[in-house]
Amino acid sequence: MAAKKMGRPTDSPKDINIKIRFDKATVDKLEICSEKMQITRAEVVRRGVKRMYDDLDEK
Repeated sequence: MAAKKMGRPTDSPKDINIKIRFDKATVDKLEICSEKMQITRAEVVRRGVKRMYDDLDEK
């Protein structure tokens, strides 16, 4: 059995998968954000969660 290839080292491994159900309008908005910002859909979601979390501190 061959040894597993090593990817780039990271301080924040993305090893948890979450399944999310979206409606068509939300997916369309997600795609537009992803394309305009030139980042992955997952990164758009991560940034959205961070922004929502940061807003909790302000209230």
